[in-house]
Amino acid sequence: MAKRILLVGGDEFRASCAGMDRHVLEATGEANPRVAIVPTAAAFENPGLAASNGVRHFTGLGASAYGLDVVRREDAENTRVVAQLDGAHVIYFTGGSPEHLHSVLAGSPLLSAVNEACDAGAIWAGSSAGAMVLGSVMRRPSSGSPVSPALDIVPNVMVLPHHERSDPNAVTEQLSGSATVGLCVLGIDGGSGVFLDAGGATALGAGNITVYRSGEWRRYAAGEKVPQLTVNGPVS
Repeated sequence: MAKRILLVGGDEFRASCAGMDRHVLEATGEANPRVAIVPTAAAFENPGLAASNGVRHFTGLGASAYGLDVVRREDAENTRVVAQLDGAHVIYFTGGSPEHLHSVLAGSPLLSAVNEACDAGAIWAGSSAGAMVLGSVMRRPSSGSPVSPALDIVPNVMVLPHHERSDPNAVTEQLSGSATVGLCVLGIDGGSGVFLDAGGATALGAGNITVYRSGEWRRYAAGEKVPQLTVNGPVS
């Protein structure tokens, strides 16, 4: 089974996300879907609060939600922790630090387990940092480099979260460097997302999805199909 992935622009677990998240729960086909909330990216903030916010939000939507206590690399290598993903229908990574999330996940048993679960039908969701790491690269100019490696779960894609704060024309100029040539760049507003599967991509949520390709940009609102994009990356 092809992976199904939800890329969220941030502001997860708020009322504005309810419609989007109901769509994901319905896509599981389960009457009482199990949702694992993984707060790794929030390790330097308040991961316990991030997890409990997710549990409360999805429980209110009719799911059976629980937190996965993964904040360090050792947690992602702990077989007892990784085993808690068994039976999850949605695996949701919160926002926070993309660099920390990448360092914890890359090459870990937890990442292997998430991939296996999603290959078997679970939906992988990531918000802000949780979405950034799923592309081929992440835009991190503060690191001194235009981009840094991501997990390459969705090939040839880069995610720009909290995009409601950005001017698309200015972003187009910033993306003109060689580091982003050939990428499909997704500017995702907070409370909004792109649901990817083998058949295509659909904009969800309260805001917009801005797609940058080949020096041009276009916005998509909730319910609209994003052309030439699937869970396997951009389609030429």
